[in-house]
Amino acid sequence: MSEHTHPRPILATADFLFRRAMTVLDQVGAVWYLFAEVLRWVALSFTRRKVRLGRPAVISQIVRIGARSVFIISLVSGCVGFILVLQMAPPLDNFGQKDLVANITGVAVLRELGPLIAAIVLTGFAGAAIAAEIGTMVVGEEIEALEAHALNPIRFLVVPRVIAAVISMTLLAVLSDAVAIAAGWVVGVFALGVPSERYIQNTLDQVKLADFLTGIGKATVFGLLIGLIACTNGLRVTGGAAGVGHATTGTVVQSVVAIVIADLAFTAIFYAVGWV
Repeated sequence: MSEHTHPRPILATADFLFRRAMTVLDQVGAVWYLFAEVLRWVALSFTRRKVRLGRPAVISQIVRIGARSVFIISLVSGCVGFILVLQMAPPLDNFGQKDLVANITGVAVLRELGPLIAAIVLTGFAGAAIAAEIGTMVVGEEIEALEAHALNPIRFLVVPRVIAAVISMTLLAVLSDAVAIAAGWVVGVFALGVPSERYIQNTLDQVKLADFLTGIGKATVFGLLIGLIACTNGLRVTGGAAGVGHATTGTVVQSVVAIVIADLAFTAIFYAVGWV
């Protein structure tokens, strides 16, 4: 080994990367375990009469997660619709095809932007709140109190929130699609001068049912990821109030990364099978 070679920085870097990889694998394993438990309780609710998931709890979480996110998701989706049309109009106008903004906007929103915008906004709005709420229960020893009364915390706390996240995300993706396309129509008709009938017809001619369904399928998976990651981080809180803060921050970061990776995987699969 050369006298100028310094193994310590290399070993320290390798050790850091190894620890980070183990942390990621540990988190992924915890999420998968929670997913299996949620599936088990959902299956038991269909096969055993004594096992009920609690419809009022699910509905209250849908209101808390989904209904309260409607305004902010509508606002962000509308702005994205405006931006998308205004950004595409000049280059299309150079080729005399300005009215084709409707075609591009419809496909881009239904396949990609609508579900992705809704998922990212819901992560910051609801995912962090779920992690903080469950984490606070852990710090306050409320989870231990449930277990002391023979009440499974996954059944009574996690399952309703995951189901609510999946349902809310699916419905919010539809709302995001509609608002973004409507905003694009407003800009196209009133700012760019595209005839309303042509804009609507171009949109209907371009988009297909598969575009809508693939976007909704993505949204359902995004909602599942948000709910599982938020609940996992909440249940693993340690260290008091500081731990709750770390869990909240980690939930947002991990959810966004997981959503983008899942979106990439879906896009690659759809491209391979010819659905894009």
